[in-house]
Amino acid sequence: MATSSSSSANLEEDESLKGCEVFVQKHNIQQILKECIVNLCIAKPERPMHFLREHFEKLEKEECKQILARQKSNSQSDSHDDEVSPPPPNPVVKARRRRGGVSAEVYTEEDAVSYVRKVIPKDYKTMTALARAISKNVLFAHLDDNERSDIFDAMFPVTHIAGETVIQQGDEGDNFYVIDQGEVDVYVNGEWVTSIGEGGSFGELALIYGTPRAATVKAKSDLKLWGIDRDSYRRILMGSTLRKRKMYEEFLSKVSILAMLKKADWDYMVQHLH
Repeated sequence: MATSSSSSANLEEDESLKGCEVFVQKHNIQQILKECIVNLCIAKPERPMHFLREHFEKLEKEECKQILARQKSNSQSDSHDDEVSPPPPNPVVKARRRRGGVSAEVYTEEDAVSYVRKVIPKDYKTMTALARAISKNVLFAHLDDNERSDIFDAMFPVTHIAGETVIQQGDEGDNFYVIDQGEVDVYVNGEWVTSIGEGGSFGELALIYGTPRAATVKAKSDLKLWGIDRDSYRRILMGSTLRKRKMYEEFLSKVSILAMLKKADWDYMVQHLH
């Protein structure tokens, strides 16, 4: 009798677990959680719970859009009008490529993979100076050692003599600069605003948005700068992100979400499946 009761309990447990596996597969839970963990590992946020909440809220919004789209499609297919007028042709609108923002420049995985690593030789003193100069810059604070090294390697030397204009307000912005030697004056609408000396930097917005220069920068003395262009900066970061994502995905592909549960988790889940 005890054996029969035990077999029955085991059978119910197996059925419950099979039901759980079916649910996980039906709703693509494994892939959803895997993608979530990958994004979490890449971002490494200080507030993981806040990050996860925003991540799942975004997924929920996307799901709602898909549901509404399906409902609209079904509604249209179910309607049978006696007379159906063909829709007017869509006007052909030529997209204007504007270099005023990142949204105008779409970088693909192919762009990152095709990037050829640039190495501009620098001595130890220069590397140390660059590291010190960008250590507190928000554009570089989140970089790991490999990314920072690739950025440093790609930076190229730029020289100007006293009085020359380095960047002109209103011009297209492509490069970010770190001052190795010398000093610059910054002007906005023709008025002097500030001076920047050795170890200082300018042109950050060019790396993020490629927006027109917000100020004019002139060499106050003979200058030696180190610069990096937006294309290199973004390809380096994108390539690094893709490598991290691939690494995390390969790791997680070997791990089943259900297999990660401890016995206590299984017991709790089975208990609440009945």
